Amino acid sequence: MSRKIDLEGMRKEIKKLISEIAEVPQDQIKDDARFVEDLGIDSMMALEIIASIEKKYKIVIPEEKIPTINSLNAIYSLIEEIGTKKK
Repeated sequence: MSRKIDLEGMRKEIKKLISEIAEVPQDQIKDDARFVEDLGIDSMMALEIIASIEKKYKIVIPEEKIPTINSLNAIYSLIEEIGTKKK
């Protein structure tokens, strides 16, 4: 039986995490906001986000996927993809 991911809860938690790391109010973060261009997230912040997500959701984000993580939507898609592979 596969582990069901609470997608809505996950989205809220990740948006909160990014808000805290980027120091941007949650209500100003849109799902399609680009991390670097729109939110000013630098490489150290990005690594902190990835490490926090991996720890919270007990997943490993493949190294080759990291450059594709450039927005909330990209994170959501990647976690859903990884989550559906874990069974």
